[in-house]
Amino acid sequence: MAVKEEIYFEGKPHIGDLIIGLLISVFVITIPLTISSIVRALWVRYRITNRRITVTGGWMGRNRTDVIYAEIAKVVIVPRGWGSWGDMVLTLKDGSRLELRSIPKFREVYDYIESKLSLKAKEASGTLGTAGKAAT
Repeated sequence: MAVKEEIYFEGKPHIGDLIIGLLISVFVITIPLTISSIVRALWVRYRITNRRITVTGGWMGRNRTDVIYAEIAKVVIVPRGWGSWGDMVLTLKDGSRLELRSIPKFREVYDYIESKLSLKAKEASGTLGTAGKAAT
């Protein structure tokens, strides 16, 4: 009997990423950052379930990437927006990486994802600068 897929988080990037992107657009050099935050707000969607992580994005939201927890070798998080949201990088066993940018409630999402990982992946994961270190 198959386990029913239950959604833990489904949504788009944090609105603060878009707001800060729009605010910094007054400087010509930051226009590419503004454009990327607008594109993320329009077309990127995240779905995290008890079985997989799905990222829908790309131009007009036409690309979809699914990752099962058994494929993940390491997860690293980076707080942004004064800790209100954060980025997450999933390193897969084949060496490829999947970036999840501007995740709302990223610490809770990270804890959920970490609970689904293998022991080896849990040991390698963490916040940028603390990955692989023993907790005190």
